[in-house]
Amino acid sequence: MDKFGKSQPVKRVEDVRFLTGHGRYVDDVAPEGSLRAFVFRSPVAHAEITTLDVSAAREAEGVHLVVTSDDMLTAGIDTGMSFTQAPNRDGSKGAAPKRPVLAEGRVRFVGEPVAVVVAETMEQARDAAELIEFDYDELPVVTAIGPGESVIHPEAPENRAFDFGIGDEDATNAAFAAAAKTVKLEVGDNRVIVNSMEPRGAYAEWQDGRVHLAFGGQGVWGMKGELARAFHIDAEQVRITNPDVGGGFGMKSFPYPEYFVLAFAARETGRPVRWMSDRTEAMLSDNGGRDLETTAEFAFDANNKIIGYRLHSRSNLGAYSSQYAQMIQSNLFARVLTGTYDIQNAWYRCEGFFTNTAQVDAYRGAGRPEAIYVLERLMDRAARELDVDPLELRRINFIKPDQFPYATVTGENYDVGDFSRVMGHAENLADRSGFAARRAASEAAGKLRGLGVCYYIESILGAPNEDVKVEFTEDGGARIYVGTQSNGQGHETVFRQFLSDQTGIPADRIEVVQGDSDLIASGGGTGGSRSVTVQTNVTLQAVNDMVAGFSEFLAGEMGVDAGSISFDDETFRAEGSNVTPTMLEAAQMAREAGREDLLTWKATATLPGRSYPNGCHLAEVEIDPETGQVTCDRYNVVDDFGNLINPMLAEGQVHGGVVQGLGQALTERVVYDEEGQLLTATFMDYAMPRADDVPMIGFETEPVPSTANPMGMKGCGEAGTVGSMAAVSNAVQDALWARGIKQVDMPFTPSRVWAMLEGDAIAAE
Repeated sequence: MDKFGKSQPVKRVEDVRFLTGHGRYVDDVAPEGSLRAFVFRSPVAHAEITTLDVSAAREAEGVHLVVTSDDMLTAGIDTGMSFTQAPNRDGSKGAAPKRPVLAEGRVRFVGEPVAVVVAETMEQARDAAELIEFDYDELPVVTAIGPGESVIHPEAPENRAFDFGIGDEDATNAAFAAAAKTVKLEVGDNRVIVNSMEPRGAYAEWQDGRVHLAFGGQGVWGMKGELARAFHIDAEQVRITNPDVGGGFGMKSFPYPEYFVLAFAARETGRPVRWMSDRTEAMLSDNGGRDLETTAEFAFDANNKIIGYRLHSRSNLGAYSSQYAQMIQSNLFARVLTGTYDIQNAWYRCEGFFTNTAQVDAYRGAGRPEAIYVLERLMDRAARELDVDPLELRRINFIKPDQFPYATVTGENYDVGDFSRVMGHAENLADRSGFAARRAASEAAGKLRGLGVCYYIESILGAPNEDVKVEFTEDGGARIYVGTQSNGQGHETVFRQFLSDQTGIPADRIEVVQGDSDLIASGGGTGGSRSVTVQTNVTLQAVNDMVAGFSEFLAGEMGVDAGSISFDDETFRAEGSNVTPTMLEAAQMAREAGREDLLTWKATATLPGRSYPNGCHLAEVEIDPETGQVTCDRYNVVDDFGNLINPMLAEGQVHGGVVQGLGQALTERVVYDEEGQLLTATFMDYAMPRADDVPMIGFETEPVPSTANPMGMKGCGEAGTVGSMAAVSNAVQDALWARGIKQVDMPFTPSRVWAMLEGDAIAAE
């Protein structure tokens, strides 16, 4: 079936529920009578625990349980959390120190969970936590990224978690030796706190020997396996649900310590136990994003063609390896290492280091924004040093349309692309030809104006396979069970719309079911911009099966051969028969004939390859040199997302992603002091972007349909963030270049930009 969605900008059906306060988030659905959990967290960044006495807390009013790691170990729980290990350059695996659910013998970051108090009310739990006697001998604190003498884990000498390399180092070095010109840049990528609108939360309960954990997450099956592993029970004894989720952005993809403790506490007390993070607690304990430093270099020939690309990154993992952390800046960064450029020689080395800070893991884009940020910042610097128009330098080096399919030096297989066409569209949308006049007007007003460009490409991640189940209901509708999990992207609308497009079933008679491990056998969850391509692919398979099955059944009803029946997305038809049932009518006929086998359809399908969304971002900033205030004045994007199901929802995804990139570029910055205390632990100190920080965002598409899935789609969930950081940063660099400022790093807060203009290098750090 080579059909795809009808690409109508249907409004989100779930928004009425959300905007009228009828969303059902995890703190809304916790059972009546649940006990409340409060997490006692480490107040210091690095220390040996000398005393942990919870006896007084256990005797406090309303307290049912106080959980320490010793309690869980005594009960036979596996208290070590799972994580991936990056491959080292020597073929070994990255360091694997235990990450305990609750601190064991030592604490390694401020906010690390040490004990959990479970009481009738939150006030009682909080009061009891004040009675915990916690003494410690402080140890040296490490916050800098790099080799250190003060070791956090004995398994990681010098605090080095991994030393990853990919590409051909010798060939790349030879290219640099033969280069006509080389360009080098140091690039910092500041840590951010994700700050989803809904903080993390969960509840657990046991019924008939089964545990049910509900949490705000991005999928249920990973947590299902982890809970079964930790408690040494069969997976069938575990039910995981995700109710409505108020934002995830990668941060909610993984298990967290609290979820294991809640399951343990519910088993021990025989009561449901719930926990909800407050905002500062979230800032201390949620996995952060980014946080790396990179030295990047280009080698050019005499015609400004890149002949070599060499990078060395140092990334911060925090105190422990979170689930995907070691892979983010190693393998996932490498996926789009060379971007949209025809680079034959590249070498990337990345070292990951432990520090006494909270963990760092996936954040919208997970390695891809970091890679494109470095690449596009270096491309901008190269254009300046080579005195070439930045867009022309990109055109010279783009992979050309006749080179596809194109195998990159890091093993990706780009199926299609027409990058020059997309960029030309973006130039027109952004009115680049009018920039000189706008810059002159800014200068006349005493302001500095800069234009920045970024051309990004993203490699869709996550499992290529997905499951689906479609069942026809007795009330004359249909229900579709999906394996991905909405975090606010509009899945209820998109998957309903897609099934309606393919079957003719009215969208308002389709219910989307997600986020329950008891209702669908497996699924890959949400992450890596995978949802739309994998879920629609398997839905098409289910529709194909439905059409074939109903055609065989209808042959007798219509008095024709099954092979002569066709389905036109709305009705079944056959030459010689005036019976033209819709899909719902065919299902009702099957129900009346006792053909229950035709009322439920399951399918599993695997995509043959990944898709590669790409596009061009053009940003303009205006800077007030008197104050250092940076204003993003204009922003335009042209994306190649292939074919779209719902352009309006795609645009919303881009807007959200762009704003997150703008936030990192202009306002957001995590700061720890030398003692490892988080100085940016409230919204008084951590500056989220606000509406007046963001211009109207122009968005258009220039589709080059993917060949890696039958719909020709390319995911769009992370694309806005992948492109926006470099576009804004290059615009700031453009504005400041004439003032002799050659090195600029995010975030471009007024104080930092003012210090750059004043030549105060220390204040600009």
